[in-house]
Amino acid sequence: MKTIKLFSIIFLTSLILTSCVEEVIIEEDVYIEPQPFVNSNTGMSLGTLLNMYEIWYVDIERTQGNVEIPFLQKAFTVSFKNGTFFANNNLVGMGNNGNGFGLDVGIYDLFRKEVDITHDIDGKYTFQVTQFSNNEIQLYDIHSQTSYYLIGHQRNNFDYDRVFYDNIHYFLQEYKTWEKVFTSEYGVLNEFDNENYLKFSYHGSGENFKSSQDAFGTPIQNIFYDYTGHYEIRNVINTFDKKTLTLDYDYLGNEFFELSVINDNTIELFHPASKTVYQFIGRGYIQFKSSENEKATQSNKKRFKKADFIKLSK
Repeated sequence: MKTIKLFSIIFLTSLILTSCVEEVIIEEDVYIEPQPFVNSNTGMSLGTLLNMYEIWYVDIERTQGNVEIPFLQKAFTVSFKNGTFFANNNLVGMGNNGNGFGLDVGIYDLFRKEVDITHDIDGKYTFQVTQFSNNEIQLYDIHSQTSYYLIGHQRNNFDYDRVFYDNIHYFLQEYKTWEKVFTSEYGVLNEFDNENYLKFSYHGSGENFKSSQDAFGTPIQNIFYDYTGHYEIRNVINTFDKKTLTLDYDYLGNEFFELSVINDNTIELFHPASKTVYQFIGRGYIQFKSSENEKATQSNKKRFKKADFIKLSK
């Protein structure tokens, strides 16, 4: 009888305790917000993470913060390679410069979850690195509280051409002037036949294009620009490697062209109104490694730089 009674007590106690445990679980149902992947959670060192991808595309549209980091603002891609920091700052030669890595622009050091980047011109910056997905990281500048987002790619599957054409307005700005070297024999005579030089400046600089009727071969510093105005580049539907160029002359109306790129220093302009074809070559290449050269350009890149190609090349 005692045995049966003792068993009953144990059984009832077990039921009571079980009920208590179940009630606690229900009452303490807490929602845990998903957190981004951090390299330490994956057992991966920061050096391994940064070297997983040969180049990191700077997704400038997603930048957060009120302070711009000069060498990231002007870079299309950056790379971390054996302590050397590389960047593609120019569209001219992109994919070929430095075997696709771009220019050697500084050095870097790693400290657990932080990377110190010392740029040749812009100096030293410390960033906290957070991994958000397999090929996406955030660089957070501790002092300015500014974040840049980088998308990782390998060189053999990175769409350099798409970056080039999505940002072709920068390509036009990478030469001090463009000199006309060819005019087709066919086509109706028009006023643009007399213009031999075109100069493109960054957006937001007032009159951001100039044209000149000076003779061929005039030294760049001696060119006198007769006309000024604004230029605009637009996409051609379903054709990523062809654009339209509109030259909006001050007080003189517009000239409209179809713009094609022949190579890294030659463009072709087709003038539909007269059916004339022109070719221009770039003179006075500007290599954007110096802060002085890019002082004006870098502050405008955030507004115009495209990132749509990322979805196509993942």
